[in-house]
Amino acid sequence: MTHPRIRTARATVAAIALPLLLLASCRSPEPDAFTSGSKAFTENVTLGEIVAAQVRQATGGVVTATHRAELGGTRILWEALIRGEIDAYVEYSGTLEQEIFAGVPIDSIPARLEALGIGRSAPLGFNNTYVLGTTNAFAERTGVRTLSDIAATASRTETENAPRFGLTNEFMDREDGWPLLVQHYGFDPSTARGLQHDLAYRALLGGSVDVIDLYSTDAEIKQYDLVTLVDDLGAFPRYDAIILYRQDLPDGQKEALLALEATIPESTMVAMNAAARVDGIPPVDIAHGFVTSLSGANARSVPRPPAESRAARMGRHTADHLVLVAISLGLAILAALPLGIWAALRPGAGRIILGMVGVLYTVPALAMLVFMIPLLGIGTVPAIVALFLYSLLPIVRNTHAGVTGMDASLRESATALGLSTWFRLRHIDLPLAIPTILAGVKTAAVINIGTATLGALIGAGGLGQPIITGIRLGDTALILEGAVPAALLALAAQGAFGVVERMLQR
Repeated sequence: MTHPRIRTARATVAAIALPLLLLASCRSPEPDAFTSGSKAFTENVTLGEIVAAQVRQATGGVVTATHRAELGGTRILWEALIRGEIDAYVEYSGTLEQEIFAGVPIDSIPARLEALGIGRSAPLGFNNTYVLGTTNAFAERTGVRTLSDIAATASRTETENAPRFGLTNEFMDREDGWPLLVQHYGFDPSTARGLQHDLAYRALLGGSVDVIDLYSTDAEIKQYDLVTLVDDLGAFPRYDAIILYRQDLPDGQKEALLALEATIPESTMVAMNAAARVDGIPPVDIAHGFVTSLSGANARSVPRPPAESRAARMGRHTADHLVLVAISLGLAILAALPLGIWAALRPGAGRIILGMVGVLYTVPALAMLVFMIPLLGIGTVPAIVALFLYSLLPIVRNTHAGVTGMDASLRESATALGLSTWFRLRHIDLPLAIPTILAGVKTAAVINIGTATLGALIGAGGLGQPIITGIRLGDTALILEGAVPAALLALAAQGAFGVVERMLQR
């Protein structure tokens, strides 16, 4: 016979897993559409728009080509491509060789790609290698011009005056990033701290850090008159921009992608980056202009996607956000209320249930989202599942506390009257526990609204999208476009649950 605690654990896992499986089964591909993806930095966003615009132009607008922007780092895009969540994205040869296929002989990479059903274009025309950069003032003061210079300065300078490195989080973890420089130049790994790429520029100009990692085609290098440090030991490989695409794409779409080979020289890429970063031109407009000029005067004129007003954009993001919160919270209530009641009625099971949901809540939100990608891909489904898991603890704990916190004299009176456990639960325990249970639901709702903004990092949309884009572009208005509605939604949720609580109490 199976031990009761094992049965309890199995039932708990089943109660948590069932909504996840139902959500996973709801995903359906769009076979007639083309979707490009991009990483969370300006150049890759522009290239993602170019890829989508090129397919749209080559097919005369027959194919609905869309772009899922700012999906995150390399691994997220790669997993999305393998799973068919996106059809193509722009990668860099050094990243492919040193990060995705780290440790694999370079000449065997084409066969590996073929086995995975992934195609690779020839270089698009520019090498966007990593460089470390600093301000002119720091370079003049210290005399550094190469990475060996900065390494020597760091080794002979007192700790409090040593160069401060502010490196992007992905660069710090990539095998072809900070670990590579530590190996070649002997940097102290502990001297660097992680930053978001676009925030690193602000930190450098504000004097918070002395050295940051850059992409060689970044428009900010010229805009801010930065000094790029020479990689004198040749640690960094080449980072030629290439397109990775699914081999099962229709031939016309593949031909459209391959037509971009050798069409973007470094000067053109730098100019497009400057147009986006300095002049504030939307990447979709830059991409449309580039593809139109590339197609020539005799090409069919395919209109670009219509511009969206700020009000329409805010409405769309708010609606997406509400979908994430409403579905995840609704599923959490359906799962957490029975679990909380079960935990209250069966103390042994209660310890297991509260322990499990407590452990889930300790996982950082961003890590939880990334963990979902191999299981559920990118987009709305993994975001909903992650939010569902985060919502369990407040509701389960408050339901348990509300049921077990009933006055002892009432419980004794109910027992003396011969009331059954389920009758007492329905007519006494739960009505008295309503304020405590609603407090847990309200807490879960507010947490969900805030955490759902991270869903934009994996393509789930919502109010996190303008926040992420605003951070990338340094646009405070865009950041507020997401942050203010999110705050108002949290306040509205608190007020709505307060009204519901008063109604139920009466």
